[in-house]
Amino acid sequence: MPLFSRKKSEDAPARPAWEPLPPPPPVREDGLRSLEDHRDYLLSCVNELPAFGQQLLDAVDLAICEEVISPVSLPGFDNSAMDGYAVRAQDVASASVENPVLLPVVGEVPAGRPAPHRLSPGTAMKIMTGAPIPRGADAIVAYEGTDRGATDVEVYESSEVGRHIRRTGEDVAAGHRVFRPGDQLRPRAIGLLAAIGKDKVLVRPRPRVVVVATGSELVQPGQPLPSEFQIFDSNSYLLAAAARAAGAQVFRVGMVSDDPQEVRDLIIDQLVRADLVLTSGGVSQGDYDVVKAAMPELGATEFVQVAMQPGKPQGFGLIGHDRIPMIMLPGNPVSAFVSFEAFARPVIRKLMGVTPYVRPAAKARATHAMSSTTSRRRLARGIVTHDDDGNRLVSLAGGYGSHLIGDLARANALVVLPEDTDLVAAGDQVEVWLLDEGL
Repeated sequence: MPLFSRKKSEDAPARPAWEPLPPPPPVREDGLRSLEDHRDYLLSCVNELPAFGQQLLDAVDLAICEEVISPVSLPGFDNSAMDGYAVRAQDVASASVENPVLLPVVGEVPAGRPAPHRLSPGTAMKIMTGAPIPRGADAIVAYEGTDRGATDVEVYESSEVGRHIRRTGEDVAAGHRVFRPGDQLRPRAIGLLAAIGKDKVLVRPRPRVVVVATGSELVQPGQPLPSEFQIFDSNSYLLAAAARAAGAQVFRVGMVSDDPQEVRDLIIDQLVRADLVLTSGGVSQGDYDVVKAAMPELGATEFVQVAMQPGKPQGFGLIGHDRIPMIMLPGNPVSAFVSFEAFARPVIRKLMGVTPYVRPAAKARATHAMSSTTSRRRLARGIVTHDDDGNRLVSLAGGYGSHLIGDLARANALVVLPEDTDLVAAGDQVEVWLLDEGL
């Protein structure tokens, strides 16, 4: 608490003395911060969410927070890989279509039950896929190599010891480590966890992301436009869908007007269910940039110009007493989406504990000349295809305007043109972020 303070006015209550943000990285001589510096700063300001146990199907795509040692072998016993007959390989060594071997069928082994008795030399036992191998048998003849007899079976092909037999532990041995902390649980991993008997797993949860679009000009889709000068809210849907695709649990609360008190009240109401708040609009230099005006009263905030196009104006804060991270994005749809990819998506992945945080860059050959801006990183909408040899090609999807959401919808990549480049010639290699390839 400060030793001295101004006397509080009944008409203007004092702003809380919020704990400041960590020291930000320096800006360049032109007053801009690099994209990498801003992204790394945001990542440094958030921590992975605490882990807790979840049911397997609720853990899909989450990061495991424990080492998992298999308590069982997979398979747990020698079993048949085919529907057919359990035999001794030496009894059918001479079998062929021209000279079939006839064996009496002395029993049947269904999956999930043991063989009725030991297999005697010179006999066969019908067996189903996954059923345990009878004692005395050392090979399986598939149905396709027999006449499928019930009392006696004619075998038309020879076999060797071990054929069509799945051996104990050949997939996973008991005591083997199957997962390390930090591994992401894709659907295939969920199947393995179930196969070794796990029904719950310790994981980091999906971040709860609240998405808000600001602007008195916005109208909810499905409602009539009151005026020809108003527009439908696309940003909250765009950002909510992107956050959900990144793995978050999303609460889209739609749009709020340009009234500062309305914005403050809405954000305060949402903090109770938020691990991250995303807003779009109101962070630039205009008279109605309400987020920039309202948020400093709710927590420590920073507004900065980033050396990128689109997406130059950016805001970040740790809001409320719990210091909930809030990323404040620009309002043009393309700017909001590009900013999400550059900053919000990596933050969501860090909250989940899923690496890599940043979407890996790929290379593609430009099909035509592309212009850039030498002082800022340009992230243009691109369409990636492949030539006959499988090499990536990329062309721009429309113009560079940050309002061109139709072009954004057609794009499947962002073309990253560096600051020190003003022109990329046709045939040059460029960096691309492949938007439809999940991590």
